[in-house]
Amino acid sequence: MKESKKVLLFGGGKIHDFNACCPVLEEYLKSIDNFAINYIAEDLDVFRSENMKEYDILVLYNTGGDLNIEQKRGLVEWCAEGGAFAGIHAAADSFRNSPEYLAMVGGVLKAHPFRRNYIVGLNNEHHPALGDMRGYSVKDWEKWPVFEYEVHDEQYLLNYDNRVSILASTLFRGRLWPVSWIKDWGKGKVFYLALGHNVEGCRNPFFKDLFMSGIKWISERRPEPPVNDNRFAIS
Repeated sequence: MKESKKVLLFGGGKIHDFNACCPVLEEYLKSIDNFAINYIAEDLDVFRSENMKEYDILVLYNTGGDLNIEQKRGLVEWCAEGGAFAGIHAAADSFRNSPEYLAMVGGVLKAHPFRRNYIVGLNNEHHPALGDMRGYSVKDWEKWPVFEYEVHDEQYLLNYDNRVSILASTLFRGRLWPVSWIKDWGKGKVFYLALGHNVEGCRNPFFKDLFMSGIKWISERRPEPPVNDNRFAIS
C-alpha cells in the first residue's frame, strides 16, 4: 500500500474567515488518495523545524501575523529541503516581517479592488501542473475548448518574482496580473493561488479544480516542462 503523505492545513489571522474556509480546503484535500490531513489553527509554533519535519505538504490559509526566527527558519528551510508548500489567497499578505518567507511564496499583495466578477484565463492549458483543468465549448461557435472562467472574488494585484511560472492570469485596468503560479524553493515546490477570499470563492468550481491540480503538482514533485512560457509575465 502506498504510504500516505502527511498534510498540514494551517488557518489563522484576521480579516478572512479561516474557520469557514479551511473546512472547504480540508474537504478537497481529503478527496485526494493517500493524503492524511492535520488541521491546526493559529499556533505558529507548528512551523518550528522539529514540528515541520513531520509533514510532506503545507497548505496555508492565513492573513497577516509575524514569524519569530525559529518559526521562519523552520518553515522556509523545511520547504527548501524538499517540502511542498501551497499558499492560498492572503498567504501573499502574511508574515511581511520575513523577507525569506515572501521570497519563498514568490510574491506579495500590492492592493485589490472590492470583490467583483472577473475573468481568469489559463496561460498554458498544456502545462502539466494544470492536468486537472478542463475547458468548455460553446455550442455552434468555437471548435476548440475555452479556458477562461468567471469568478466572484477579491482580485489580488501582486508584486511578484518574474521567475515564477504563471498558471493563470487576469486583467485589471488593461494590465495582466497573475492569479496562480508555481515555483521551486531549493529542493521544494511552491504553489500559490490568489483566489479564495471567502467560502463562496473557495466553493467556485474553478477554484476547486485549480487548487486540486496545483496540490497534486507539488505533491508529486514533477519537474518543470522543458520550455517555460511566461507570456503573461509583467514587470
